[in-house]
Amino acid sequence: MHNTAVVILNFNGVGFLKKYLPTVIRHSEGAEIVVADNASTDDSVEFMKHEFPQIRLLENGENAGFAGGYNWALSQVESDYYVLLNSDIEVTPNWLQPVIGLMESDKTIAACQPKIRSAFQKDHFEYAGASGGFIDQWGYPFCRGRVFEEMEKDEGQYDDVREVFWATGACLFVRADVYHRLGGLDEDFFAHMEEIDFCWRAKNEGYKIMVQPASVIYHVGGGTLPKSSARKTYLNFRNNFMLLYKNLPQNRLWKVFAARLLLDGLAGVRFLLQGHFRDIAAVIKAHFYFYGHLSVLKQKRARLKQKQVSGIYRGSLIFAHFFKGIETFDGLKAEKFS
Repeated sequence: MHNTAVVILNFNGVGFLKKYLPTVIRHSEGAEIVVADNASTDDSVEFMKHEFPQIRLLENGENAGFAGGYNWALSQVESDYYVLLNSDIEVTPNWLQPVIGLMESDKTIAACQPKIRSAFQKDHFEYAGASGGFIDQWGYPFCRGRVFEEMEKDEGQYDDVREVFWATGACLFVRADVYHRLGGLDEDFFAHMEEIDFCWRAKNEGYKIMVQPASVIYHVGGGTLPKSSARKTYLNFRNNFMLLYKNLPQNRLWKVFAARLLLDGLAGVRFLLQGHFRDIAAVIKAHFYFYGHLSVLKQKRARLKQKQVSGIYRGSLIFAHFFKGIETFDGLKAEKFS
């Protein structure tokens, strides 16, 4: 496993480092472990130097976000494979070998993820990845094992190795040469959906994204931004628009954006009925950011390939979930997947 580097990006996560880093060290024999600190203001750096002096520590002078932090860190790490691992993850024995073995067997696999269960409900899937990520035709991401906020119990129903649309950023295995060739993560995303953007760009270049459920990890989730955060709402809406604009094929671009204007309006009404006024402001702010940065996004789009790719649900996840009551991935019609 010496060709694999497990890189943990840390920001004020000393509590997670204390709890989970020993397990990562114990179960990652042969891999290089790197902790990249993103300008933490807690005692993360002091803790690492005192308790784990044998672990390579990179210190960033500023908080560059998830995307910028990893680009900065991985520019200093030489390996065949990178594992971008959140600090709030508990790994299990033999978690590296099945994924690396799968990627070794097929050089067209750019990225892969393990199966992710909740650290709080260990027999249930976790929000940020579950057993592989997908996206619907209007740009809403979901997973095998998670539709919107509905997390399924893991009963082995998604234990098959298969190609997916995106692999989770919470534990992203990626081929190092592909990562650098594609320019890494888009730093304008800062945090949220940058891994989906990376995977989509890889798919547009002809690579595969996979899930290997033989590897299992447990994720806390929400360690940096809780789900109720208006900042998180802003990043999700803003980054989803950037994601779609950069990667959609031309014949789908404006049809999708016309639909999203309507759907985002409905989301605003839902926030209003729930009394989430900060979230309404966040959605409006996200739209204005997108319109104000169209010229930059046009330049990015012009440098990328856009084509029809697999892993897209050719239906509406909103309609399936909120109007038809579908709560599981298996409840979606298989024939609607490209």
